[in-house]
Amino acid sequence: MTITLTKEMQQMKEMIRNFVEREVEPFAIQIEEEDAIPEHLVEKAKDLGLFGISIPEQYGGIGLNAVGKATVLEQLGRTHNGFVSLISAHTGIGSTGLVKLASEHLKNKYLPEMAAGTKIGAFALSEPGAGSDATNLATSAEKKGDYWVMNGTKHFITNGPIADVYTVFALTDKDKGKGAKGGITAFLVERDFPGLTVGKKDKKMGLRGSYTSQVIFEDCIIPEENVIGEVGMGYISALKILGEGRVGLAARAVGSSGKLIELSAKYAKERIQFGKPIADNQAIQWMLADMATETEAARALTMMAAQKIDEGKKVIKEASMAKLFASDVFNRVADKAVQIHGGMGYMAEYPVERFYRDARITKIYEGTNEIQRLIIARNVLEEC
Repeated sequence: MTITLTKEMQQMKEMIRNFVEREVEPFAIQIEEEDAIPEHLVEKAKDLGLFGISIPEQYGGIGLNAVGKATVLEQLGRTHNGFVSLISAHTGIGSTGLVKLASEHLKNKYLPEMAAGTKIGAFALSEPGAGSDATNLATSAEKKGDYWVMNGTKHFITNGPIADVYTVFALTDKDKGKGAKGGITAFLVERDFPGLTVGKKDKKMGLRGSYTSQVIFEDCIIPEENVIGEVGMGYISALKILGEGRVGLAARAVGSSGKLIELSAKYAKERIQFGKPIADNQAIQWMLADMATETEAARALTMMAAQKIDEGKKVIKEASMAKLFASDVFNRVADKAVQIHGGMGYMAEYPVERFYRDARITKIYEGTNEIQRLIIARNVLEEC
């Protein structure tokens, strides 16, 4: 597999790297302490077009292909993961459904403002009783004339407290069941639709500055035109959206792993013990070797999945492989980075402590790694 970036994409890659290292990273400790992303960083991200990387140019976005998005997200992954999560949840699962499946009316109505970052998107699938079993939805929607009435509760919704529009999945035909046979429908729901309430912000281990919450629907009124895709085909739509989202998550994990390797190598060359840098010790060298090798393998797997998306090929298995492997690697790299830094790696003023906490969620959200293994295995069994 050979992936060659265009001159324009290479320039964008370098621009994003400079942005995150010179402008975002200096505010990382502030984000951790205040659990808030400085507004000037959000505005700068808007100016750079980062909220529109997945939205076609005709709707005001940059319109990057999957390889381009993975390239950008890898660079973003090199800095504060809470900041990155705000953007990636919006540009990934928060807008992919609209871009790929919505009517032209919905695209023209919502995508220009989403591309500009003046409207933030979120993806609402998970529920208290529907996590790994995404088909076990309790949230339902009933058709009444030219609108739908939705009732139910979604939870752990990234961007939930700040989103303006939500891609929401609800059971619309109990007789057809909840799976791929036609029982679930996707809707685009505005924050100010009657009957929608946003719950309080969740308190989390990591991802400070990235907010999650419940989103509650009590006789929420949704216009008929706000159905995304076909009625009853929401589960299939969710799989398509999550597939691309997992590749983006993998790219972010690769970027974070790469940054941790750089931090660890620098510290190992500067830290003197027993009269020499700890980088001279074989134990440290082997850790760095494993970190670098696994990160390169994760990058190759991620870009292979992205390339298949661009080629229009089925990518469910490859997306799951990329998400599974890259998130596992991120966690192993973060653990080794803390170990190389020793006691300093446990201190909040060192970035590795933050990356260590933020890494853990990558094995859980957008489908746990156990679910990824089930998806991969089922596809392998079907192919062989």
